[in-house]
Amino acid sequence: MQLVSTITCPSCGHGSAEMMPTDACQFFYECKGCGALLKPKAGDCCVFCSYGDVPCPPIQEAREHGRAAGCCSGMQQGDL
Repeated sequence: MQLVSTITCPSCGHGSAEMMPTDACQFFYECKGCGALLKPKAGDCCVFCSYGDVPCPPIQEAREHGRAAGCCSGMQQGDL
C-alpha cells in the first residue's frame, strides 16, 4: 500500500508529495503554491482521490481485495 500521493493543484499546477492519513479522509488541502483550498470533486471521498496521483488507502485496500471502492468513512478498524 502506498501512503504518499502527489497532489497537483488544478488552479496553479503545483505538485506536492503528501502523506495520506490511514484512519480518516482528508477533505481539505491548501495548495502550497497558490494557497487555493482544494475540496474533493463530486463522487470522490477525499482530496487524494480527486487531485493525487495515488488514491487514498481505503480505496487502495478495496481495489486490492476486489471490492467496490467505498468512502473512507465506511472503513472499519483493522481494514488497513
